[in-house]
Amino acid sequence: MLNRFSIWKSALIILVLFFAGLYALPNLYPDDFAVQLTGNNQSTQVDEQTLTRVEAILKSSGVEFKSSELQERGGLIRFNDGESQLRGREALAEALGQSYVVALNLAPTTPEWLTSIGAGPMKLGLDLRGGVHFLLEVDMAQAVSQRLDVYVSDIKGNLRKERLRYREVEHLEDGSLSVRFADAATRDEASSLLARTFPEFLITDGEAEGNAYLYITLSEATLREIEDYAIKQNLTTLRNRVNELGVAEPLVQRQGRNRIVVQLPGIQDAAAAKRIIGKTANLEFRLEAKPDASRATTETYEFRSQPGRTAALEKDIIITGSSVANAQSNFDENGQPQVSITLDSKGGQLMGRVTRDAIQRRMAVLFVEHKARTVTETVEGEKVEKRIPYVEKGIISLATIQSALGSSFRITGLENPQESSELALLLRAGALAAPIYFVEERTVGPSMGAENIELGTLSVQIGFALVLLFMLVYYKVFGLVANIALTLNLVLLVAVMSILSATLTLPGIAGIVLTVGMAVDANVLIFERIKEELKIGMPVQSAIHSGFARAFTTILDANVTTLLAAVILFAMGTGPVKGFAITLSVGILTSMFTAILVTRLMVNFIYGGKQIKSVKI
Repeated sequence: MLNRFSIWKSALIILVLFFAGLYALPNLYPDDFAVQLTGNNQSTQVDEQTLTRVEAILKSSGVEFKSSELQERGGLIRFNDGESQLRGREALAEALGQSYVVALNLAPTTPEWLTSIGAGPMKLGLDLRGGVHFLLEVDMAQAVSQRLDVYVSDIKGNLRKERLRYREVEHLEDGSLSVRFADAATRDEASSLLARTFPEFLITDGEAEGNAYLYITLSEATLREIEDYAIKQNLTTLRNRVNELGVAEPLVQRQGRNRIVVQLPGIQDAAAAKRIIGKTANLEFRLEAKPDASRATTETYEFRSQPGRTAALEKDIIITGSSVANAQSNFDENGQPQVSITLDSKGGQLMGRVTRDAIQRRMAVLFVEHKARTVTETVEGEKVEKRIPYVEKGIISLATIQSALGSSFRITGLENPQESSELALLLRAGALAAPIYFVEERTVGPSMGAENIELGTLSVQIGFALVLLFMLVYYKVFGLVANIALTLNLVLLVAVMSILSATLTLPGIAGIVLTVGMAVDANVLIFERIKEELKIGMPVQSAIHSGFARAFTTILDANVTTLLAAVILFAMGTGPVKGFAITLSVGILTSMFTAILVTRLMVNFIYGGKQIKSVKI
């Protein structure tokens, strides 16, 4: 029989539409402005008592909030608007100090019955108020200082190799190096050697207190090269860390001479992101000092997990975290968290050479973290914020070397799986070339302006309304069918993007507008084909059947060619272009489904199996 779907086909279409509506529903629940509170280290936990203190701080500061709740990773405080969120974050950060990480976030409000089936809202791009913006500053002075420390070791090695006796190689506070010799003749030989070996050095000589000196500074070109390397290395490391977080369409790029912008659209755990991105952490592998070692060659550190317990370590570093090629978090034979380490070839050789002669001695894994403390000072009657950098070092583990270690070994002594996962992530992502500090942190609004977004949304609404009106007036009942199909197409589009966790950006809205036009175009082709068949005197049922059948090829060709263009845009484009391509691609597929199947189902329901002599179209 013409214009009748089988029961299973009709049921399948209705089932798809039902689930589309179900998975599109979370988008009706907008996110709350929130502040996420987590401990800055494993010993600092967020509990009910902490939340009570947080609420008291907010009330005393006159900041209104909706609610506070305890989560697995810390506490979450919800606010009514963005202004209250920013004021609340400032008040909490000032009152709680360095013990807690206070981060801006957007908290979902999707009902639990929807989240239980895996339904969630679309991720919105930064231009649609959907993420967190970090502005980071790279400590260039520290980058240069680290390079000078490397030069100190290189200078010592070259002088020893050429049997030139020196008394001291010192890294001075003004960013230069000094090499002290017993006599001027040795100094002059060393000057010639270092000038040949290190052309980037600017070398001057001097004498003081009966000693001959060489004073070494770096050329301006070399300083610029060091700074550029620090920025590039930090960019690579931050991108690796962001990729580990699984953020859709992140942005990590340089801004100016010494700053980096990190944008995380749709981030759900801003506190974890801040903790991982901002950690300027590294590992140092050192041997435990012998009992008879002099104090000049040893340093004493506390254990991170056991405050008060200390161990004396040798100053000499075997390797650092920069030698780690891979790191994976897992569990040992006792079910305790650990990190399995794989070193690069050079790191493996150094580790093997040292541990081969240190059997039955203990080796420590030292966690080194660069931090900064912000203090407010009054300068000439004005309050000025000043950042004071400092370094925290703590022992993760201290284990006995049973046999010579190679390129693969394990780090044990970790408190919990979260700590082992974060440590593995930091090691995989690579070490930062220089410390970074948070200069600015905010929930990002529309990058193109709230006015542009409002006008863009309004244009979509007006365009959609005009299309609905035109179809209803021009095609009568068939126009009503097309309008219903068009509405269902938008629901289906939103559902698919929500299921895929695709990021909607402002260009993506343009893709939705284009999808609306293409969906209507398919219906127009079908209806015009039906008109043509009716004009030549074909019966109504036959005309409807022929209209859908003959228009199918045209619709398929038009949509496939557009889909190919969208795929190319996605493959070749970046950022907003990808957002447009994703929306367009999904929209093409959903419009074909609704125009060919959903519209046909409704037409069959209205006209199928009935004796109809004429139809208005």
